[in-house]
Amino acid sequence: MLVRCSACAGVLAALSAYAQDPVVPDGDALDSLYISEVEDAPGKPKLLHAEPLFIDLIRDLGARKGEREWNAGLGLTDNLGYDTYQMLVEYEFAPVDRLGLEIEVPVTLYAPQRTGREAPRPPDRVESLKLAAQWTFLVAERAKASIALGYINELVLPDLGDRRADLITGNIFNPFVAAAKRWGDNLHTLVYTGPHIMQDRKAHRPHIRYDINTSLHYMITGTRNFVGVELNKSVEEGDFDMTIRPQMRVGIADNLLVGIVTGIPVERENQRFSTFVRLIWEPGHRHGTH
Repeated sequence: MLVRCSACAGVLAALSAYAQDPVVPDGDALDSLYISEVEDAPGKPKLLHAEPLFIDLIRDLGARKGEREWNAGLGLTDNLGYDTYQMLVEYEFAPVDRLGLEIEVPVTLYAPQRTGREAPRPPDRVESLKLAAQWTFLVAERAKASIALGYINELVLPDLGDRRADLITGNIFNPFVAAAKRWGDNLHTLVYTGPHIMQDRKAHRPHIRYDINTSLHYMITGTRNFVGVELNKSVEEGDFDMTIRPQMRVGIADNLLVGIVTGIPVERENQRFSTFVRLIWEPGHRHGTH
């Protein structure tokens, strides 16, 4: 009995010491734990990358089979003479490893400004039916880098209220490449670029714009929350435009995130400030941290 009591006393003493001075993982350990939850799950290798909030990806780079996500977005842009309200609903999923598919319906509404500077504004419209695919062909674990090829096709829909228009008024072709790299555990960079080719049924020539979107994010230790900036740049008929979009993403539940974006135009003559909010729901998300 004395031996057993001595053992019990030793265990109680150890537990008491731990309660008074618990061992708490440092930041690196927390971050490594969360990264390992993403990267060490069953399936092909996948790296954790921060995804931009305004021009987002079709699915995570290196997506694994069964992943899925719903997005709802609402934006407001202050143009010269009128305001633009943007809304979208999108669903993205991975039917097999490293292949992401997406369907999206964006809607744009316009409202006059009561400032005496009201200007002619475009008609309201359900912009298009957008279908997209993205294939991650490279996941370099040692370099912490991923590269994907993708394609977006938009069936352009007529203006709301235009009963004489065809059901489909045009087509938009948008092939792209996305490349991302993580520097250490917290710093993330990404480049997303490709041509945007609009072919209106009534036009003889396609309308071509080239987009270069770059982003830099810092992901908060041990979470999926981040702060960062997205630079949306485009070249169209020799004219260069750019919008700087500071942004942040916050997890409000294990499978629910909200992203907030501010738009600051640099080379856009007809725009002023804009805001955009994206709600992200991941059914079946099981990571322990958010």
